[in-house]
Amino acid sequence: MADPTAADVKRYIAAGLPCEHLAVEGDGRHFFATIVSAEFEGARRVARHQRVYAALGDRMREQIHALSMKTLTPAEWAAQPPSDATSSSHP
Repeated sequence: MADPTAADVKRYIAAGLPCEHLAVEGDGRHFFATIVSAEFEGARRVARHQRVYAALGDRMREQIHALSMKTLTPAEWAAQPPSDATSSSHP
């Protein structure tokens, strides 16, 4: 099975988790994602990451070897300085 692209990982996450913003970078084995979802409201970082892992399912064990993530609520995302944004779509 071919290594996934950053676009593949983005699609996998988006299919299992409603996101207001989602950006993924990576080289086919190691990825970094910035994920903004209302589902993270009231959840600690570990619970947020578990929610992303659940969205990825078996792909996390079989295809994606490393995933670093920044998980934010919409309010946390909006409060960030624009220089911290990973996309020009930041409000």
